[in-house]
Amino acid sequence: MAHAIHEFRPYQMLRTLYRNARTTAIRLKRSILGTDKKIIADYFASHDVRGLHIGCGQHLIEGFINADLSSSSKDVLNFDATKLFPFGDESFDFIFSEHMIEHIPYADGLHMLRECCRVLKKGGKIRVSTPDLERVTALGRADRTELQNDYIAWSIGKFSSLSPDNDPAFVINNFFRDWGHQFIYAEQTLAASLERCGFAEVTKYPINHSGTPALRDLENQARMPEGFLALETLTLEATKHA
Repeated sequence: MAHAIHEFRPYQMLRTLYRNARTTAIRLKRSILGTDKKIIADYFASHDVRGLHIGCGQHLIEGFINADLSSSSKDVLNFDATKLFPFGDESFDFIFSEHMIEHIPYADGLHMLRECCRVLKKGGKIRVSTPDLERVTALGRADRTELQNDYIAWSIGKFSSLSPDNDPAFVINNFFRDWGHQFIYAEQTLAASLERCGFAEVTKYPINHSGTPALRDLENQARMPEGFLALETLTLEATKHA
C-alpha cells in the first residue's frame, strides 16, 4: 500500500511543495542567524588542506566542509550547487560529490563542474560518483549476474510493488523517475563534461579507491546492501589544469 501511495502523482506534487517550503524556511532562518557564514569562516580558519563535500546528506566526512541543499544541521553548510558557490577562487585542494549531480539538469551539472573548477586550486582534484547509465541499462540483459538479480529483487521490493516477477524494466524506469533524478551519466558523458569545464587527466576508479590518499574511502557504501553501490556507481576523478 505504501508503494502505491508513493506512486500516486498528487502525493508526489504535495511532497515536492513541502520540500520547497521547508528549504525556503531553513535558508531564511540560517541567513538571519549567519549559520553558513560561520561554518565557512570556522572551517577555513582551522584547515590548511581543504576539501569540499557536495551533497553530503547524512554522510559527513571528517576534514571536509560538508555541504547540502537544505540541511538544518549546524555542522553542514547549506548551499545550492546550481548557483554561484560561496567561496573565492582557488579555495580548495579537493572536491568530492557522491550521487548528487544526477539530481540536477545537465546544464546545471555543467555549472556545478565549472564552479568546482573555479574554487579548486591549480592541480586540485575533483572526485564525482554518480549512477552509471551503462550499468543501470545492463540490468535488462539476459546474461545477468547473481548480484544483478539480487539488486533487481531488492530494488523492486523497496521501490516498486507493481512489478511482476522482478522485471528489470521497472528498476530501469524507476531509476530515471525516482529520487528527483534529472540526468543519468554514461562514462564518456561525464568525462567529456569534466574536460569541457576545465579539468584534465580524467581517471576512472572503483568506489573507495583512488590514487590520491585524501580521496580514498569516501563513498557511503553502508547505505545499501553489500555490493549494490559498486554495482550502480560510476566514479571519475579529474585534475584542474596547473
